[in-house]
Amino acid sequence: MKVAYAFRRAMYYPYDGPPFIFPASEARPGWLRQIAALGFDGIEVGLDAVGGEGTEQRARELRRELADAGVPCVAVRGGGSLAHPRLREASGKRLERTIRLASWLGAGVANTGLTTPPHDPHGPGAHNWGESTSQGSSRTATEAEYEATAAALRTAGDLAAGLGVDISIEVHQHSIVDNSWAALHLLDLVDRPNVGVNPDLGNIYWTYDEPEEATESAIVALAPRAKYWHCKNMLRLNIPQLRYSVMQRVPLPDGDIDYRFAISAMRAAGYDSYLAVEGVPSGDQLTADGKSLAYVRAILRELEAGTC
Repeated sequence: MKVAYAFRRAMYYPYDGPPFIFPASEARPGWLRQIAALGFDGIEVGLDAVGGEGTEQRARELRRELADAGVPCVAVRGGGSLAHPRLREASGKRLERTIRLASWLGAGVANTGLTTPPHDPHGPGAHNWGESTSQGSSRTATEAEYEATAAALRTAGDLAAGLGVDISIEVHQHSIVDNSWAALHLLDLVDRPNVGVNPDLGNIYWTYDEPEEATESAIVALAPRAKYWHCKNMLRLNIPQLRYSVMQRVPLPDGDIDYRFAISAMRAAGYDSYLAVEGVPSGDQLTADGKSLAYVRAILRELEAGTC
């Protein structure tokens, strides 16, 4: 199992732009050197990494830059709802760009979340996490939405297969794939060998005020269908009187999700692709995410030695 860096904060002096955006050229060499020095095997990027629509030439330039820095691109993220009538056309084009960019960058995975923006931004379930309801969730999805999504993913999967790319569907809040049942149901409808799941346990854990399912049972169910894997952790403070939970992002060893169990389950299922440390969104991300990487490496060494 290899370990990639899914950065969620790219602030690095002198770059002080949006945290999720690939840093500007003046800061990037030092930032990439730091990531390589920590020991990550590769990096995940978004569509913004090549700007706008992106071009094959720009992508290949970035591919060389990342490879020369020692952190090749291993996954590209981009997507959105493929069933919502207002979003599906744009989301389909975004997924196609994600697949093509993954191919140009030499990445093996196009990671997509089937998320929808809230239909009522000020209503219940509109926030990213911790409420008793979640807009756009599998709880309110129809079978027609799954079938329409599956049809679009079959087309995308065939395109990706021709380019040597796998598609991972990220388990994500505000999505019809927000738990293990929904993910497996959709994958069965898609029925393409190169279309699998990203079993992001953090997204299951924080969607609702009370987790919809145990992370241990979720990872056991999803591990055999995984193509890529986001790992993040948090501490959850439940306020039952308000039917609300507050979440605090922390490095992987410091949160409520047991990643020793999860990594063991993925390894037992034969997973040999990338575990992507989904970085912290604030503070000194390199120190915090380096702690997560060291924790993962230690568990993998113990598993290899049979002492875990």
